[in-house]
Amino acid sequence: MKKENEHDLPDLDFVLIEPSVFIMGSNGDEKGRYEDEVQHEVILTKGFYLQTTPVTQRLWNVVMDMNPSRFVFEDHPVENISWLHAVEFIDKLNKKDNTNNYRLPTEAEWEYACRAGSNSVFCFGDDLDEDMLGEYAWYWDTSNMETHPVGLKKPNAWGLYDMHGNVNEWCQDWYGDYPVGSVTNPKGPLSGERRMNRGGSWGDYRRNCRSASRNYDAPDSKTNFVGLRLVKSL
Repeated sequence: MKKENEHDLPDLDFVLIEPSVFIMGSNGDEKGRYEDEVQHEVILTKGFYLQTTPVTQRLWNVVMDMNPSRFVFEDHPVENISWLHAVEFIDKLNKKDNTNNYRLPTEAEWEYACRAGSNSVFCFGDDLDEDMLGEYAWYWDTSNMETHPVGLKKPNAWGLYDMHGNVNEWCQDWYGDYPVGSVTNPKGPLSGERRMNRGGSWGDYRRNCRSASRNYDAPDSKTNFVGLRLVKSL
């Protein structure tokens, strides 16, 4: 995976995610699964750059000139932001950087990147009971009920940090049922009431940090469990 750095803005490192085919969702035997994780084939025909960490409060403050977070540390992920706030941030970032390349990942792009070539419960394996997850994630058992600086835990095989835990991350998609068959470059339903966020947070148990676990909130909802991670289009 190729890494790209943005030198004129803080905390903007990206990894190139190559196009491929993968199985999204969880099988019926996966411990901790939810019913809306129906397995299906996803074909991603376009590569994209994904930020190596969640957006930090440092970067958010540079772009927005304010910090909404509950846990105020510049190297922690920004949180307490709604999906609408995330979109506003990206619009301002694109204008600041004189581009139109930054956006939120689709839910399929997010899960593909989180899995990093794996088909297991987590990016590193299937162990839901023993605390290998603590080597990769800030979650209920390891977080002391707060966020932590990004990039301190182990990355997945593609060099992406905090895909499990720390904060959930907003995605583009409206929440809806998965398709039954194969889909190409899915973007979710055309409309809905709740927007997707993925990854689990500092306040989540192990099952909600699984690669297939889905979470969603109203677009104007903001909590200290949810932040964002950027995509940069090719």
